[in-house]
Amino acid sequence: MSQVLYTLALLACPVGMGLMMWFMMRGKKHDGAATSLSPGDAAELATLRAEADLLRANQHDLRSTATPPTAADGSR
Repeated sequence: MSQVLYTLALLACPVGMGLMMWFMMRGKKHDGAATSLSPGDAAELATLRAEADLLRANQHDLRSTATPPTAADGSR
C-alpha cells in the first residue's frame, strides 16, 4: 500500500506539469482566433490610434516650447 502511495506521489509532479503545459498550449490556439476584428472594432481602434498620435504630438510640442528653469528663478 505504501509503495502505491509513493509511486502516485512520484508521478504527481510530471503528470501535473504535463497537464499544465497542455492547458497552456490549448489556450494559445483560442487566442489566435480572437485577433480578428469586426469592422466596428477596427474603426474604434483607428480612432484611438489617431487620438494617441495627436496626444503624442501635443506632448512633443509642449516639451519643445518649455524653457528649463534657470538659477534666477530660485529653483535648483
